[in-house]
Amino acid sequence: MSLTNTSFILRPWTAKDAESLAWHANNPKVSGMLRDIFPYPYTIEDAKRWITDILPIEYGLFYAIEINGKAVGGIGVNYKTDIYALNGEIGYWLGEAYWGGGIMTRALQKVIIEVFSTTAVNRIYAEVFDINKSSAKVLVKCGFSLEATLKNAIIKNEQIMDVHIYVKYKNSGIV
Repeated sequence: MSLTNTSFILRPWTAKDAESLAWHANNPKVSGMLRDIFPYPYTIEDAKRWITDILPIEYGLFYAIEINGKAVGGIGVNYKTDIYALNGEIGYWLGEAYWGGGIMTRALQKVIIEVFSTTAVNRIYAEVFDINKSSAKVLVKCGFSLEATLKNAIIKNEQIMDVHIYVKYKNSGIV
């Protein structure tokens, strides 16, 4: 299934996306806001491995953000299991050339609608590094609220920092 907008398409990842993925992901400004599983430098081999690993995942929704026929970012929800089965953790990134245009806000809105309307998930949350003010703004625009701040909880690039947990509930209104 592809979700379309005038400026981007949300669609499943394909092996053909590896080159574009590597190009847009290979940026310390991008990887610096994400977990270490998203490496820097980001090589074509990293891209191929990631696409191969995520394509068969059953407990999630993973989309490429396509602009002008190229994958320039990604957005996904990991559906949790066991006692957390009503939760989904959302994550996203976008190539630097596309920052500031509202693309991620619109992509996030589309994914929220899809998850809440097609799954049993009633709570979507995101973990945001303290230094990533832009991501926090995107979440707030989409109706997320700050649920918790975990002090000195993470280390990224040898810097210990807080992580903020933002949450949105199925029946909370704003999308």
